Amino acid sequence: MEQVFRAAHQEIKSGHDMVVATVVKTSGSTPQKPGAKLLVRADGSGVGTLGGGCVEGDIWFASSQLLKSGGPAEMRDYELNEDLAAQDGLVCGGTMYFLLDPVRESVEAQDTNEEVIAAYEGGAPVAVASLMKVPDGSDLIVGSKLLIRENSSTKGSLGDEKLDASAVSEARKLLAMGKNDYISTKSGIEYFIEAYTSPPTLVLAGGGHVSKAISNIASTLGFRIFVIDDRDEFSNKDRFPEADETVVSDYGSAFEKLPIGTNSFIVIATRGHRYDTSATASAIRTQASYVGLLGSKRKTILIYEELFAQGFTMEQVQGVRSPIGLDISARTPEEIALSIMAEIIGFRLGGDGGQLSLDQKLIDKAAAKASERQAGAEVAGAD
Repeated sequence: MEQVFRAAHQEIKSGHDMVVATVVKTSGSTPQKPGAKLLVRADGSGVGTLGGGCVEGDIWFASSQLLKSGGPAEMRDYELNEDLAAQDGLVCGGTMYFLLDPVRESVEAQDTNEEVIAAYEGGAPVAVASLMKVPDGSDLIVGSKLLIRENSSTKGSLGDEKLDASAVSEARKLLAMGKNDYISTKSGIEYFIEAYTSPPTLVLAGGGHVSKAISNIASTLGFRIFVIDDRDEFSNKDRFPEADETVVSDYGSAFEKLPIGTNSFIVIATRGHRYDTSATASAIRTQASYVGLLGSKRKTILIYEELFAQGFTMEQVQGVRSPIGLDISARTPEEIALSIMAEIIGFRLGGDGGQLSLDQKLIDKAAAKASERQAGAEVAGAD
């Protein structure tokens, strides 16, 4: 999404109109999820993606037509039935809802865009609420926007003070990790709210084999990576070339040297019990949303006892996740790293780590269809 905002920034500066199409809601199986964006320029070029295929092609065309007509923002739905999916080789069958939002040269659009880009670059997180649906006869305008800052100050409006206050309240739940949500109110008003923040930050306390494997995986997932170890041979750019920064320091003070916020995740994996305790105590004092401790249940209990003895509360100690990682019977450092990053991604995105599977009725339906096709082929062959 960041590339879309940066492209929009250039288009606004150049005085060019554009349409930004955003996936705001989905149901069933779809090629993209809420938050995906496509910027369509007046010259027909674009930036971003909505998943490709006929979906993207149709929304691209609709956006181009909206640019030519000069019309207002609009919401569209797109049903991915089996015939459409088959055209593009897609294996999906859901519905996607889009906001087609014309962006024309304006101070307000430029200011909003700049605040979003600043959030991506490490500034305070912001959220943008967009009005999606209003009851018949309402004076509210689809596409109206409200910029919401971390301190709850705002710019713009959805068109109603109570609605703005509701959006501010919802934004507080999303800002920390840059999530989004589609809100339907009892009055029939619907709005989509997106939060923007800097890329997720992973702090590895301890530069051993597991941390090295975690770092390799995290770098492919877009995490900023910081490594801490009190030995320079275990915390350096040669050992962690993908890391944004490597710190050689005692674990008691190292976290103070790093930009740790609510979109940060800390993994404690030092070389010993004493160092783990020091690192965990320091990590608890940061704003990180996730603090995980690598180790056995026995070691975890011993460290928890020491944390309680140091005066940490039950809530603080229970906030430390340990042992960490999904249960995949991991043994090697690489397998352990995979299980830990899977847990972190699930924590960040709201997944429960459960196994995905098809309902038996869907498998039965597939078998029945195959039988029908086979029977039809046999009848055709007989003729």
